[in-house]
Amino acid sequence: MPQPPSNPRAVNRDCSWRVAENLLTSFQYAWAGVSYAFRTQRNFRIHVALGCIVAIASAILRVSAIEAAILAIVICLVLVLELLNTALESVVDLTVQQTYHELAKVAKDCAAGAVLIAAISSLIVGASIFVPRLAAILA
Repeated sequence: MPQPPSNPRAVNRDCSWRVAENLLTSFQYAWAGVSYAFRTQRNFRIHVALGCIVAIASAILRVSAIEAAILAIVICLVLVLELLNTALESVVDLTVQQTYHELAKVAKDCAAGAVLIAAISSLIVGASIFVPRLAAILA
């Protein structure tokens, strides 16, 4: 019989190596990953909150459909990269466990750098869409 996880907040994933039996199970696994990231990763929660603020601002400022699509793409890109960063960090931690390895640091830093570049790019895109509208309102 499998032992319960030593961490009470850890999820028991005895069968995590198995392929999903059907499409619904695949979606449940995917949602479990998003849910895990939201519960455990501060930066993911920050990006979700900022994405919601941008969506609300888009509706208030009545951005065009194309601009809304562009904003949605950059928001989703940041979230996807944050999820990949979390996955990579988990795999690296599993591999090196409690030891330090310079290549593990490189892998984690590069993944975090990818999120950073996407976040900066999304700020530039958001500014190019919102600043002219806000300037017109304030003028």
